Amino acid sequence: MSNEALVKLSLAAEAHLYGYPMVYNLKMMIGHAAGKFPTGAPVNTFGHVKALLGPEVEFVAPNNDTLYSVLIGDVTREPLVLHLPDTSGRYYVMQFVDAWTNNFAYLGRRATGTDEGLFLLAGPDWAGEVPKGMTLVQSPTNIFVVVGRVAVEGEADIPNVLAIQKEIWVSPLSLYPEVPDPSRREFDDWELAPFDERVGDELKFWEQMRAWMKLFPPPAAERDYIQKFEPLGLLADESPYVDPDPELAKTLKAGAAEFTEFLEAVISPDAQVIKPVNGWVIPLHIFDYNLDCFRIGAIDSPGWKLQNRTQAFLMRAVAARVGLWGNHAYEAVYPMADLDGNGDQLVGEHQYILHLDELPPTDAFWSLTMYQPPEFYLVANPINRYSIGDRTPGLTYNPDGSLDIYFQKDSPGPEKESNWLPAPAGPFRVAMRMYQPREAALDGTYVLPPIRRG
Repeated sequence: MSNEALVKLSLAAEAHLYGYPMVYNLKMMIGHAAGKFPTGAPVNTFGHVKALLGPEVEFVAPNNDTLYSVLIGDVTREPLVLHLPDTSGRYYVMQFVDAWTNNFAYLGRRATGTDEGLFLLAGPDWAGEVPKGMTLVQSPTNIFVVVGRVAVEGEADIPNVLAIQKEIWVSPLSLYPEVPDPSRREFDDWELAPFDERVGDELKFWEQMRAWMKLFPPPAAERDYIQKFEPLGLLADESPYVDPDPELAKTLKAGAAEFTEFLEAVISPDAQVIKPVNGWVIPLHIFDYNLDCFRIGAIDSPGWKLQNRTQAFLMRAVAARVGLWGNHAYEAVYPMADLDGNGDQLVGEHQYILHLDELPPTDAFWSLTMYQPPEFYLVANPINRYSIGDRTPGLTYNPDGSLDIYFQKDSPGPEKESNWLPAPAGPFRVAMRMYQPREAALDGTYVLPPIRRG
């Protein structure tokens, strides 16, 4: 391969890294708007999950602690009015994610409290007058996702959360104060951009990236950067991928393969991009790739922004692969363990114990969730338990207040089953969530102990 070909191959892999989060995100949004997920709902209509998620949901690393309420917002034509009810102190968060997967705003207990509120959701070019009594949330792209999570205190508490969900709604500004029918499920044929359907499957990613970058331009600080992708056809007005130059097609296919291999290597436990502490990888800054747009509830501080934009592009791709639509750590911390205290892969055939002398420091709650690689879906098991934590009914504490949690495929026995989080037969990952973490969880003062093999 010539030096010129190698340079183009490297450029294609770099472009794929840059565009992958946006393309994957928008495909998930399209699927949501087509009703393909439990939260599926038409555009500009909240989809509310009525039960805690289980292994039947094929979504990367979902939580099993909250009921989701998800909105695909499109404010191309006009803003939306968002109503949030008084939750009487109950934890919830409304996380705003733009087309490029940047978390740009938060509403909820940590950010704005739990009183009733009205918010005006607008696009980047909207310059109207904000109605009295509303707070503006302006998105950097005309489409965005609002990922709502409302805490559930066990199955018996679900009716209370469903009552809250009924009061979470959006209405086009022109129709407000009319409250839309929350049961509407007439799915529109919603398209983000007219990319050329004649493009073959092997180059479809590149066509989607080309079309969607035009519809949702990256931040101004990255406009010069993307000019380097011009030789790949990504800046062309008309698709170059319908009848592509054979060498270009070869380069793009090879670049996509190189990117995929690279990303899988990066997220492998063996890579240790983030050095484990007692077997736990604590990605405090995995969602800190937003460098440009900070609205209400999003912290614009050097400590919560990756200063190297190239590093931000990589972290954005990693986050999309292992935890799409995850929160900043100041909203929720997500320590993950693939390895035991000896550095060996966690495997369900073995017996493991996590002994917590000190419980995780949070102002809301904490949990541990079981995932099965490589997709990181929830794990089916005979007791239908997919997470365990401080809200788990019947959890048994030791006389000194410490806590033992058991991870294994088979039951540890009747006396320990209340503290058992079932694992698959093969490799597994345990993810902890600390909602509204205290400073000790963020500054390294609190250290999770290792998971030890029994």
